[in-house]
Amino acid sequence: MKDTDSNRWQRISNLAKRAGLDDFLLALIGVVILAYLWPYPGTDASPVPLAEIANYGVSLIFFFYGLRLSPQKLRAGLSNWRLHIVVHVSTFILFPLLALGVRPFFVGEENHTLWLAIFFLAALPSTVSSSVVMVSMAGGNIPGAIFNASISSLLGVFITPIWMGLVLEAGPGEFELTEVMIKLVLQVLLPVVLGVLLYGRYGAFAERNKATLRYIDQFIILLIVYTSFCESFENRLFSQFDAATMLWLTLGIIMLFFLVYYLLMVLCRLIGFNREDQITAVFCGTKKSLVQGAVMSKVLFAGAASAGIILLPIMIYHAFQLLVVSIIAQRLARQNEAGA
Repeated sequence: MKDTDSNRWQRISNLAKRAGLDDFLLALIGVVILAYLWPYPGTDASPVPLAEIANYGVSLIFFFYGLRLSPQKLRAGLSNWRLHIVVHVSTFILFPLLALGVRPFFVGEENHTLWLAIFFLAALPSTVSSSVVMVSMAGGNIPGAIFNASISSLLGVFITPIWMGLVLEAGPGEFELTEVMIKLVLQVLLPVVLGVLLYGRYGAFAERNKATLRYIDQFIILLIVYTSFCESFENRLFSQFDAATMLWLTLGIIMLFFLVYYLLMVLCRLIGFNREDQITAVFCGTKKSLVQGAVMSKVLFAGAASAGIILLPIMIYHAFQLLVVSIIAQRLARQNEAGA
């Protein structure tokens, strides 16, 4: 029986991978379903403080991130300043401005929460690991990808809460930007700095065990997602959104990706980027980090029952960007091989 179950899961996993989904995405879907069916363990009423455990896990994620951050690789990508400007303008200016542009279409308090979730997605930094992997697969500028994706994560500690502070201060409730920045510095930036300082001693160990460390990262993210959705399901916040609203949200997020993707393609051609820099600019400039989204939601929306709603757009975007960028990267790789 166990062999049959194992074979069945393996077939499902292989089918999902062919469709562009990986085991982590399937696990994300699984924990959301679990939160819907059994929200109690992830709420404040639970005797096991899962949300508090996730808070400590956040610092662990970024310590491991710093431990794998090679100063040599960062220096190798430092000189290409035009590429860096394009990536970070896209990540931290173009995305938020596009999200601000659709604000008038979200009328009512419940729709304001949904727009806030979309804006939170738009204000997030780029992701590191998948950006570098996809750039490498497509034949792009790998040192540039490592530099931009890594620096984007660090800049996000400051820029994302500033953007969120602008829209949250303009709305109902209180938002203490200084307090949020202090929390992010203590919970995110200091662990990264500690990891970088220990890179010379333990960097090789982290590189050898990166698969294991990735599983730890993913477990913590799953825990954050589970506890966030538990609170939202327990308070029945998703009941205010019908299937049509969720469909429009998904379509809007897909449109956001393609709009930024093609705007960057045009900009790169106007600037005169070579093929390698164009791939890196487009791949890094369109990515958004689920890790940073989960982490910052714990700080920016601490204790909010709407945390599950806040994370929903970034989860949809994360799944879609992996699927589409993977397909594009494979196509570019085939073109690169054909031209070699």
